[in-house]
Amino acid sequence: MAPRLAGHRRRTAVASTPAITSRSWKKPSEHQLRGMASDVVLDLGWGRLVFGQTFADLRGIVHALRAEETGERDICIYPRDPHVLVGLAPDELFIDPSYTYRLDLHRYRPRHDLIRGVFVRTVTSRAEMEAINDIYALNGMVVGDADVMWDNHRTRCFTYLVAEDTRTGKIVGTVTGVDHALAFDDPEAGTSLWCLAVHNQDAPPGAGEALVRVLAERYVGRGRSYLDLSVIHDNEAAIRLYRKLGFNRVSAVCVKRKNPINTPLFAARPPGLEDLNPYALIVAEEALRRGVRVEVTDASWGEMRLSLGGRTVVTRESLSEFTTAVAMSRCDDKRVTRRIMERAGVRVARGALACEGELDEAAALMREVGQVVVKPARGEQGRGITVGVHDEEGLARAVDVALQFCPDVLVEELVPGQDLRVVVIDRAVVAAAVRRPAEVVGDGRNSVTDLVRSTSRRRERATGGESRIPLDGTTAEVVADAGYGMDDVPPNGERIQVRRTANLHTGGTIEDVTDQLHPEIAAAAVRAATALDIPVTGIDFLVPDVTGPDYVFIEANERPGLANHEPQPTAERFVDLLFPETRRR
Repeated sequence: MAPRLAGHRRRTAVASTPAITSRSWKKPSEHQLRGMASDVVLDLGWGRLVFGQTFADLRGIVHALRAEETGERDICIYPRDPHVLVGLAPDELFIDPSYTYRLDLHRYRPRHDLIRGVFVRTVTSRAEMEAINDIYALNGMVVGDADVMWDNHRTRCFTYLVAEDTRTGKIVGTVTGVDHALAFDDPEAGTSLWCLAVHNQDAPPGAGEALVRVLAERYVGRGRSYLDLSVIHDNEAAIRLYRKLGFNRVSAVCVKRKNPINTPLFAARPPGLEDLNPYALIVAEEALRRGVRVEVTDASWGEMRLSLGGRTVVTRESLSEFTTAVAMSRCDDKRVTRRIMERAGVRVARGALACEGELDEAAALMREVGQVVVKPARGEQGRGITVGVHDEEGLARAVDVALQFCPDVLVEELVPGQDLRVVVIDRAVVAAAVRRPAEVVGDGRNSVTDLVRSTSRRRERATGGESRIPLDGTTAEVVADAGYGMDDVPPNGERIQVRRTANLHTGGTIEDVTDQLHPEIAAAAVRAATALDIPVTGIDFLVPDVTGPDYVFIEANERPGLANHEPQPTAERFVDLLFPETRRR
């Protein structure tokens, strides 16, 4: 054996992964922690990040989490011995059922081709923090304090990115990054990703991937070691994306408080909850947050039994036992609804009745006003409605379509204006939104047919399958009216309306205008709900401008989709109506 040279030291291999956050059961040495700040807590506006590896005593983490503000969600990441931590306060804390994924930034490889239709950039104003909050709300996330977020962004410790749709200029996605090295002199030079969210209706494909990649590349440029993120265990789509980008699971976990926001994460979920549509689920989640027992009696129907103490209420989405059969019948028959509105002093469009072989009255109205809307006297979800009829041949055809759904047909003057839905709960306006017919935005590469299919898929994902754009004769007719064929390729940024009605079930979209609603329209909506004697309703108007007083009543819906109006507190006000004793003061 060759003699060892004096003073020669054998070189040991450097650990390929960080030694602190990847080994939650092993206490770091003083040498490893040298220079790192202790007891680090960062406020992100929606809650605080508690960095567990910076706490020498687990009881310090317990005290930090106990300081959580009401309505916020604090997260402890990288706690040492998380099972022991939870054991110190088992009635207050729980281990989050999520995975931690890590991207080794030294091995990250950029994408070779460009993700089309998306431009990722840094936030430039406080107003854009409000746009970020809107995206959070649409995704059911906790919204943040915009002032805190903006103050954070003005430091290099935090990075707030947004994805902009290059066709429309609209913000359609966001992600937040935290630089651990700048936050607390992290010896591992780590970073973390939080609050990745995209607008399910409007975001072009690949927006989420673009956000993650740009954030990763920012930290590569800073020479950071890794990028970590936490993802709920059953979010298969997100996990597929992270694996595609090179993320791998590590043993780090998150610990959270047992607060009302986190209830679905630590309490047993009622059977059948996962089968509810979004309109029933939003009610169930709000009820569970308040301690109301939820029993799903018919998931496909959206029916549930809600119980608190000795009282039980059966609901179907936003319809409950509080709505009488008489009130339902008043909404169901549009002829009756019109008469009630006229008596209540609510303005209605001029109308006439039609039935098979009896079109004289309807034809006379059409000749007088120019264009009409033909609809079944009874029905919902836009079935059998034809908009923009202007000749007798079209009138006969439209009446035949409506007769497939109801033996009585209502023909009304086509009043120009925006399609406005006002949700009234317990005689108060809770939300207002302009509903727009389905449209596609050209990208210069795909045909109208392909654009309709891709837009429809996004609408289906965003609404749990409740909304889709039909590829039928009506769509082709509307596209033709816009000057295109279904196989034509529209230029980039060109908007093409593909349906005439704004019904959400045929791909329509919705824009919240609650804060802009004119008091006269709000008063008319409350007057209409009072005349119908209905506790929960969606009142539909046509308005030239939501900020002005003019309107025409169209119809009332006894079962409005509350999930369509987030971030307005529709589900909260509905549960307030059912169980006023749970109302948040």
